[in-house]
Amino acid sequence: MYLRLGWVIGNVGVIGTLIIITIATSITFLTSLSIASIATDQKVKIGGAYYMISRSLGIESGGAIGIPLFFAQALSVALYTVGFAESVAQVFPSLNQTTIAITTSIFVAAVALGSAKTAIRVQYIIMIGIVLSLLSLFFGSAIEPSEVEDLATTPINKAPFWIVFAVFFPAVTGIMAGVGMSGDLKNPQKSIPIGTIAAVLVSYVIYMILPFIMAGRADVTSLIEDPLIMRRMAFWGDAILIGVWGATLSSAVGSILGAPRVLQALAKDGILPKFFSWLGKSSGKDDSPRAGTLFTLGIVLIAVWMGDLNLIAPVLSMFFLTTYAVLNIAAGTERFLGSPSFRPKFKVHWLFSFLGAIGCISVMFLINTGATIIALVFVVMIFIWLKGRELHSVWGDISRGIRMMLIKSSIMKLTEDHDPKNWRPNPMVLAGSPTKRWYLIEFANTITQGKGILTVASILPANSKSQDQILRMKKNIQNFLRKKGVNSLVKILPAKTPFEGVSHLAEAYGLGPLHPNTFILGTTASDESMKAYSETIKQLYDLKRNVLIVHKGNERPTFGDKKRIDVWWGGLKGNGGLMIILAYLTNNHIDWRLAKVHIKMVVADEAAKEASYENMLATIDEIRINATIDIIAAEGRSFETILHEQSKNADLIFMGMATPNDDFDTYFEKIQKRIENLPTTVLALAAQEIAFNDVLIQKDSMQKN
Repeated sequence: MYLRLGWVIGNVGVIGTLIIITIATSITFLTSLSIASIATDQKVKIGGAYYMISRSLGIESGGAIGIPLFFAQALSVALYTVGFAESVAQVFPSLNQTTIAITTSIFVAAVALGSAKTAIRVQYIIMIGIVLSLLSLFFGSAIEPSEVEDLATTPINKAPFWIVFAVFFPAVTGIMAGVGMSGDLKNPQKSIPIGTIAAVLVSYVIYMILPFIMAGRADVTSLIEDPLIMRRMAFWGDAILIGVWGATLSSAVGSILGAPRVLQALAKDGILPKFFSWLGKSSGKDDSPRAGTLFTLGIVLIAVWMGDLNLIAPVLSMFFLTTYAVLNIAAGTERFLGSPSFRPKFKVHWLFSFLGAIGCISVMFLINTGATIIALVFVVMIFIWLKGRELHSVWGDISRGIRMMLIKSSIMKLTEDHDPKNWRPNPMVLAGSPTKRWYLIEFANTITQGKGILTVASILPANSKSQDQILRMKKNIQNFLRKKGVNSLVKILPAKTPFEGVSHLAEAYGLGPLHPNTFILGTTASDESMKAYSETIKQLYDLKRNVLIVHKGNERPTFGDKKRIDVWWGGLKGNGGLMIILAYLTNNHIDWRLAKVHIKMVVADEAAKEASYENMLATIDEIRINATIDIIAAEGRSFETILHEQSKNADLIFMGMATPNDDFDTYFEKIQKRIENLPTTVLALAAQEIAFNDVLIQKDSMQKN
């Protein structure tokens, strides 16, 4: 205001200046509305903007903003004290600028160390000096005839509008001063909204009056070339110096109060490494962060000693603007989601908050694209670092609400129609005890590859466990799977018998059209349960659920060396298409990437081999998979003999099962005996109302109604 407003007026005129002031203030006004909304919804403790963001968007987002915000506020102290020192050195050339800056930094830190109340009292004195300077300017007089609006007659090269906007915008970015003191305010929910919005409005009124005064007292050349043109216009010129010094000292005090409090909140929440935990300690009756203040002072003194801060100043502005943008996003998202927990007394429509966020981001790129990118990369790196530490907070955040909204929207758009192009297995693994039947989960995770929805289910005897015990078991299984790197849902169901439990899961588990399409289970060796087991397979088939029965082989480990996959094939239709898809998905998993897929087919004699080979070669080419074709002539041998001869060295075998009928238990007993002593074998039964050959072969035709 004191040093650059004349330059702004000289470059774009009074009307252009008023437009710049209005646009800039509109952005910060929208942000202040978002701040007011969040502040009246929750009790804002120490940490200001960091506290607000972390309690809305989560601890990682809060930390990603909070750490850069601390450095921005800390280095801002150095910027303000250096600016103060420069202006003092111009008036008193005999004084050393660096010495003044260091002395001033220590002074403002000492004020902050005293107490927040003392610092606020100093701010009152500074404000009196600023008011005195404005009154002196108001009662001043013209220094020369003015032709500001006749810009075309002035020979001076004008700066572009958005460059001028970029220079002015930092004048309206001080809205976080009160928010930074959130932990020291008696009633933050009342003081933050009133103080922040009032600050924006009072500043706007002053900024809108000054262009008319200044434009009427000097011409374009003087306004552009003389940074202290106000001093010449004022009734008492030195009052302008008091204003400049007051403004820089006021900003320095505000920053030295805010930065340690952000640091204290970061340390208390465990964001900072453990060896910085001492920064979270409080001192005195008002819980002042004195340790954090001294730490901040150390950074300030290093920055002042290094001298020129102009290189990092643009990046600091971007950190502030990033904070404002994220606050707008937090408030807008909370309001948009309409969560019952978000009940602010100061209500703001989500559209205004999102407009504020768009304004902040737009201004960032307009001011300095390079600095914006640097700041955003820094924020993203901190977020990734914090995400990797897997910090856990005791408060919730809106991320779950966002996911719920997206899930709800997606599920409502899903239909029961099966789309071959987007088909993927959504398996339910009937694992019992996951540690005992890990191979079932391993296989399911192999074919899912993090893209389908995997559910691990355990069925307990009815009334054997209390609900609390079931919840603890569920949590233990989730932790076990997480350690194994398996991303899965977990379902524990009490039932009279395991088979009854499977029936309940097949009939009721899921949400709308989103339910498991493939059930994975192990074989049974019990004669007593064979009938019930077979009935369960038949029921799953009737419910249009694909069934994969994994027969554990004699190999140790279960899947051998993961070098060879055999598919016993009878064509693309039915089981054949499903088995090819499963073999392809298995081969695509990182653990099976070196495996060779062998598609095996039995024909009657040598005469039939060539034609069968050519047909299969054409099919394999059409479905675009890498596989070796093995055509075996039976020559009177049984299939069982051929199976054991050909697949004894495989690591995984896929075979189809017949459609279940009333005599399925007899059939299943036979097939179990057939695969005894073979490596791990998956028996596949395709039941979904989907042509799996359409999953493999893309169709290029339109269906007419």
